[in-house]
Amino acid sequence: MTKFKTISADSHINEPANLWVDRVQPKFRDRAPRVERLEAGDAWIIEGALDPINFGSNCSAGIPQEQRKPWIRSEDVRHGGYLPGPRLEDQDRDGVDAEILYPTPRISNSLFWNTADPEFHLDCIRSYNDWISEFCSFNPDRLWGVAMIPNAGVDGAVAEFERALSLPGMRGAMIGQYPHGGEAIDNLDDALWAAAAKRKVPISIHVSFATQAQGDKSRSKMTGDVRFLDVPSRISQFVNTGVFDRFPDLRLVLVEVDSGWIPYLKEQMDDRYSRGTEKERAKFKKRPSEYFDTNIATTFITDHFGVKHRHDVGISQMMWSSDFPHGGSDWPLSRASIDSQLQGVPESEQFQLLAGNAMALYGVK
Repeated sequence: MTKFKTISADSHINEPANLWVDRVQPKFRDRAPRVERLEAGDAWIIEGALDPINFGSNCSAGIPQEQRKPWIRSEDVRHGGYLPGPRLEDQDRDGVDAEILYPTPRISNSLFWNTADPEFHLDCIRSYNDWISEFCSFNPDRLWGVAMIPNAGVDGAVAEFERALSLPGMRGAMIGQYPHGGEAIDNLDDALWAAAAKRKVPISIHVSFATQAQGDKSRSKMTGDVRFLDVPSRISQFVNTGVFDRFPDLRLVLVEVDSGWIPYLKEQMDDRYSRGTEKERAKFKKRPSEYFDTNIATTFITDHFGVKHRHDVGISQMMWSSDFPHGGSDWPLSRASIDSQLQGVPESEQFQLLAGNAMALYGVK
C-alpha cells in the first residue's frame, strides 16, 4: 500500500463519449447520453437536459486562463480524464498520491434528475458505475471510485448500492436526490442509510442536489460563488429527522462546498435548538453541532478562512481536494496552493487535512 501524504478528496473524470452508448441495454441505445459534434464544439446530448452540455470547463486545469473556453472537441480532452494510465501520470505531476473520483456534475445531475423512466435511469447509472469501477481497477490503491445511487425508489437504490460497492475499486456512494425520489427526506430512505452504515461507506452530496434540469449556466440558481447554498438544507434534514441517531455510523460527505461556513451553521442550529421549549424540541441524543464532529465531513479546494478556523469547523472532518481536471483546480501546481493555505498549520494537522481524514473516512490504512 502507498504511504499516502496527499489525497484529493474530490477529483473528477471526463466521461468518454461512448460510455453509455456502448453499455446501456440495446433498447435504450437510441436514448443513451451521447456526444454530438455541433458548430460551437462537442457536447453531451442527454434526455431531460435543457441544452447540449459542453465540457471545456471540466477539463481546463493547467490551461492558462486566457486560453480556456467552454466549447471544445472531444479529442482535446486530456487523456487522464478518461484513461487510468495517463491519470496516474497526472497525479504524479501534481504530487497527489490518490484521488476520490466523481463524475462531471452537470452530467450526473442530468442522470439524477431524469426519473421519468426509472428503468432507463437505473440502466444509465449502472453503466456509469461499471465504467468507473473498471477505471479504478487499474490501480485501486490510487484511484478511488464513487458510485452513483439512483433516486427512483429505495429498493432499487439499495440494490444498486450493494451491487456497485461490491465492484473492484469502489469506496464511496453519492446521491443527487433522496433514494425514494425528490429532495424531501423520508423514513423510507433509512434502508440506504442502514446499508451504508453497515458497510461503513460514506454517502456524498456533490455541491448540491439535482433539483432542476441541467442546461446553460445562465438558467442555473447555483453559481461557483455559493456552492454551499444547498447543503445546509440537507444537513438540517438529516439532523432534524434523527438519521444520525438511528445510524450513528453513517458518514455524510459534503463535497466541493468548502468548510468556512460550518461554524456559523453549527452555532445557529444550536441556538435555534436551545430556544425551543422542551415540548417543542426535537428529541436528539446530542446537540445539533455535535453531529458535525462525528457524522458530517466537507471538502475544500481554496478555503483560507476554513483552514484558519479549522478547530471550529472540526479538523477531523475537513479534507483537501484538487478538483482536477476542472477549472477550479490548481493542477499541476497544487502544492503551492496547499502551502499557501496551510502556512503555520502544524505538520500533524496538515497530514489530517491532506490525507489522514480521507484515509479514516474511506477505511484505508
